[in-house]
Amino acid sequence: MTLNLGPTELLAGVGVLVSLFMVWRAGARRAKAAAKAARSSARLLSLGGRVLVTAGLIVGVQWLVISHPSASGWLVFAVLGVPALFASYALTRALTVTTWDRGDRR
Repeated sequence: MTLNLGPTELLAGVGVLVSLFMVWRAGARRAKAAAKAARSSARLLSLGGRVLVTAGLIVGVQWLVISHPSASGWLVFAVLGVPALFASYALTRALTVTTWDRGDRR
């Protein structure tokens, strides 16, 4: 059994193999991009959960101190002021626009 292929058939076969390889690579890239998007959304959800738990903890401690009848003024100031300082620091860093000036490249 002999296989007689001319140059046209051989070139067509190579073209089919190359196109199959390109389709396979594109599918792999698409799958990798989908996995990366899923990881980033899970990371965002995890961050949101941590933010909510931390906020709940801070509010709980503040409510406990403020509702206590013998809470001193300094204690109330500390319980309300310290989280406000941390929040203002985080917001200031998040909203500050910084630039990176590169030197002359010659």
